[in-house]
Amino acid sequence: MAVAIMSSFYISLLNPSKTLSILIPENPLPKSCRLQSRTFVCRRSSSILHRCASVSGRNLSAAPSATRNYEFFDGGTDVELRLHISALGVESSSDIFVDVDDCSLLIRVKASGTLRTLMQTDCLFERVKPAETIWYIDEDQLVVNLKKREAELKWPDVMESWESLILAAPQLLKGTSIYVIGQSTEINQEVAKVLAVGIGYTPLFTSEVLEKCAGQSVDSWVAAEGAGPVAEAEALALQSLSSHVRAVVATLGGPHGAAAWPDKWQHLHAGFTVWLSKSKAAADEASARKEAIRNMQDGGVGYTNADVVVKLAGWDKNHAQEVALGCLRALKQLILSDKQLTGKKSLYIRLGCRGDWPNIKPPGWDPSSEH
Repeated sequence: MAVAIMSSFYISLLNPSKTLSILIPENPLPKSCRLQSRTFVCRRSSSILHRCASVSGRNLSAAPSATRNYEFFDGGTDVELRLHISALGVESSSDIFVDVDDCSLLIRVKASGTLRTLMQTDCLFERVKPAETIWYIDEDQLVVNLKKREAELKWPDVMESWESLILAAPQLLKGTSIYVIGQSTEINQEVAKVLAVGIGYTPLFTSEVLEKCAGQSVDSWVAAEGAGPVAEAEALALQSLSSHVRAVVATLGGPHGAAAWPDKWQHLHAGFTVWLSKSKAAADEASARKEAIRNMQDGGVGYTNADVVVKLAGWDKNHAQEVALGCLRALKQLILSDKQLTGKKSLYIRLGCRGDWPNIKPPGWDPSSEH
């Protein structure tokens, strides 16, 4: 069974934080359905977001991919597909039809008077240059050569999927840790666990660190002392975790989590932060977009400091991989939009996580001088 991603939005802000909002309906779809999303680009040059333009439609497959019926090679500046067509009865090259767009590919052949689809995807692993596509027949194989827009990015497969994204994660993240934040500790932990296992990172839960140190559950601690002291304690735990690499850290949800407090983000900026936000009212693509923009304009909530936001209409832990897939796709878009981000995160850590993200000050800068 799969969960459908109905809409996604990519919002570019003044700082390096980029936002991807994904709406997931309450009711899962049949197993045969793929995750549907549509991406929008927005830029903010003032406090008002404007210029919203549709970029592309995507189909994301969260289920294990079927046995490939093609060979795939990454040649650096281009990628190559090889499909066996000898058994199809293709009589000439005029019976082959290859249609390519920035992110989509459709390959069809006409055999015995019937038009047959060999490959169709709206989610190429990354954008290509359609005008530079080359295809030809090499003995019993159809060869399709696609020119990449991002030559430095190595494609694990021709399509963007859970399998290809977890293989690509190391080259994108370069060891930078991921912090999963949001209103629900349970959701944060379930998604963090799936993410960590998928990309080969270490899963870490701040709740376990705090409970071990305090000798009591987080809930009892909050009941006894209130949200503030627990949030402060988690901020200290995040300080000790900020130097860790290759970790996916699940943080506390709710008002007792440090991420909910705007003044407790000093060490969260050490990694890429993913906000898992449950939608309050969005029921379609348009309303989800408006809600995502309102969320990011509300600077009074700590979560709005996140690098990316994945917006959920419902939750079922059996579908945590679908949410994790949305997280990886958002992080890929974020990192490709600013290839210096991982280096900036590393520099921020080396200078001591002084709270000067994203405008990192020179060595020797005193945070107290800003107050």
